[in-house]
Amino acid sequence: VNPMVLVGGITVIIGAALAFVQADIKKVLAYSTISQIGYMVMALGAGAWLAAVFHLFTHAFFKADLFLGSGSVSHAVHTFDMRKMGGLRKYMPQTFWTFIISSFALAGFFPLAGFWSKDEIINTAGKADYDFFLVVGLVGAFMTAAYMTRCVYLTFFGEYRGDEHPHESDRAITI
Repeated sequence: VNPMVLVGGITVIIGAALAFVQADIKKVLAYSTISQIGYMVMALGAGAWLAAVFHLFTHAFFKADLFLGSGSVSHAVHTFDMRKMGGLRKYMPQTFWTFIISSFALAGFFPLAGFWSKDEIINTAGKADYDFFLVVGLVGAFMTAAYMTRCVYLTFFGEYRGDEHPHESDRAITI
């Protein structure tokens, strides 16, 4: 087994597992980035250079939007702790919708960018006879969808659990 494919696959799973257990919204996104870098390394090891660069490029855009959304949420409630958030979709509709779209892209939902870049990596791993890593890539994609669902739920759904008065961010942040 190519060591890059092995390291990349391990990184996909470990990064996703660590993203699951974070209470800080930025840490969820940071460990998610580690997991996505694992996909890129796995792609490089499998010989999918174009897919690795494509995922780097698409990931940059939707993750930038997610970090901007987490900053907008933090600006509104003065914390990064998702346990002190909840129900923010009512107060922050623009931030909510951009965060949702980017979460779907990160999770690899069709027809968004993350679907095409992850699909190419997973497909190439299968074609290069890295069947186990094809499964690792699919498991990582499902884990990504699960931890981002948790992040979105804790942040935007349920009742607001914070002490501040939440509000949508100024146009300078939302645009």
